[in-house]
Amino acid sequence: MVKAADRAKNPARSSVWLEVRAPRSGGGPAGLDRDRIVAAAIRMLDEEGLAKLSMRKLAAELNVTAMSLYWYVDTKDDIIEFAMDSVYGEFDLAAVDAADGWRDRLRALAVEYRTMLVRHPWMSPSAGQYLNIGPHAMEVGGKIQEAVRDTGLPRDRQPSATSAVFQFVYGYGTIESQFRRRAAEAGMSQDEFYVESIKAFRDDPGFAESLGPVAEILDERASHGSVTEIWDRDFDYALEVLIAGIEAMVSRGTTTGGTGT
Repeated sequence: MVKAADRAKNPARSSVWLEVRAPRSGGGPAGLDRDRIVAAAIRMLDEEGLAKLSMRKLAAELNVTAMSLYWYVDTKDDIIEFAMDSVYGEFDLAAVDAADGWRDRLRALAVEYRTMLVRHPWMSPSAGQYLNIGPHAMEVGGKIQEAVRDTGLPRDRQPSATSAVFQFVYGYGTIESQFRRRAAEAGMSQDEFYVESIKAFRDDPGFAESLGPVAEILDERASHGSVTEIWDRDFDYALEVLIAGIEAMVSRGTTTGGTGT
């Protein structure tokens, strides 16, 4: 069995995907398997977040003893890593492959990534805590690299373009998912929460002076319907800006004969 303390000694090399697990003797608990454990963990993570996931609570959800889980996993970290890779498997890679050209493939991958982050708010913090090297994550990463490679950017510039697009999506999806969660915890719709939060400081005299530069933007956003429509509008346009930037850098490299530096 892999212990959490052992992983802490070398976190850079710690992953369920890098460990060889000794086989258990005999048969596992009836009616239980790793897929069922992971599916239940995802439900709990979606509803309650990372902080509230425990082996005890997960076992209770599955109506088994906590020790039964250790037949299939060694630590809670194992479960989280399996859960992460499972949700990477939700990407519609067939739609990505069917897209026409690198631009549409990049758009499709960005949309799938945003959708995943919003659907599963716990994925944002998890992505920075664990190695994303499960089979589904690696397949998604391969599709991203193929799309960026086909842009025509030099190889040494491709990682930067990948970061520009997908770190933007990561940040956008994280903020969007946390806003949704905060509104839900307040028992409000996104629209209600947005209106109330903006009104709170617009009505406060202490913000009158600092509000000036952003008042027009706040008014413009309020004129575009629901918060969901604003999320979609801003995401789509920002993504187009990034794609246009890649096109410009490719063109610059072609016309100058260099790498665009």
